[in-house]
Amino acid sequence: MIFSHAGVRPTLLVVDDTPANLQLLTDLLSEYYQVRVAASGARALTICQSGSRPDMILLDVIMPGLDGYEVCRQLKAAPATADIPIIFLTARTDAQDEQMGLSLGAVDYISKPISPAILLARVKTHLLAKATADFLRDKNVFLEQEVERRTEQVRDIQDVTILTMASLAETRDNETGNHILRTQHYVRLLAQRLKGHPRFADYLTDGTIELLYKSAPLHDIGKVGIPDSILLKSGKLSVEEFEIMKTHTTQGRDAIASAERRLGKVVPFLQCAKEIAYSHQEKWDGSGYPEGLAGDAIPIPARLMALADVYDALISRRVYKSAYTHEASIAIIQEGRGKHFDPDIVDAFMAIHRECHAVAEKYAGSDED
Repeated sequence: MIFSHAGVRPTLLVVDDTPANLQLLTDLLSEYYQVRVAASGARALTICQSGSRPDMILLDVIMPGLDGYEVCRQLKAAPATADIPIIFLTARTDAQDEQMGLSLGAVDYISKPISPAILLARVKTHLLAKATADFLRDKNVFLEQEVERRTEQVRDIQDVTILTMASLAETRDNETGNHILRTQHYVRLLAQRLKGHPRFADYLTDGTIELLYKSAPLHDIGKVGIPDSILLKSGKLSVEEFEIMKTHTTQGRDAIASAERRLGKVVPFLQCAKEIAYSHQEKWDGSGYPEGLAGDAIPIPARLMALADVYDALISRRVYKSAYTHEASIAIIQEGRGKHFDPDIVDAFMAIHRECHAVAEKYAGSDED
């Protein structure tokens, strides 16, 4: 005997237009299974579609109205009933009839007159097969859900770790407020605006944009290595002090590269983070640092961060300056088009500057209020 669920006998639906056949099959099967009967194909469909689906259907072929083949077609075409095993019980013994029944999706084809032992054996076999398939399907669904849950946990841990690392630099320079949050949103807005642009479409896929968003907070991680006397200085830096300040780009890249070496493999996220940390102070005209790169030689992530970083610095109050208005800040960005910034990135910024301003207001720190 087979149980589909703890202590519950499987339900078989017997479909036949002959009352004697229904009674015969009910008497044979009811010792082992719950048996329901339908005297027509239409009634069988109604029962199956009512929500109380049987675990298996024993289906006659020759019936008035809807014959067994048509009932099978309709059941297999509906997602809710497609997986119910169907065994044809019929007086038709031609090989073509059997082929037709199996091609429609039936699991078996038994010719009348029926041998009780054979019928019981085949019903048991196909119910076991169905129970196994259901178990494996449910197990696979569970495993997929578990993998997704664990993956989500890893992503959450990664995000927290990134923000924690970035905050190390921010706490050294406590006037930056929510700078890391704002700049990562600016970068994503810019990237989304540019993803269809001919110069950027190949690089700015949805996956890459997500990497940019997550790696952007590490752009100033190298400031951890800058002495407080320089990092927190309220006045203008001397030439020597500025040279030391400039090393935060190299120190940031090297710190991320060190983490990558410990992993022992190339990680796209860390590659993106290195490019941002090392090159976000480069300028389009080649007057930036640390290498004086110009134009397209500057990695795309760094070019996006360069604009995001400057915009946020402009609208924020610092010990050495007052905050500029949004309007004044975008005017300065426009002035830097083709000099400090990639022209197309400036154009993208001008198209979304109101969204950037909204981000700035949403994540305003106490020093920017």
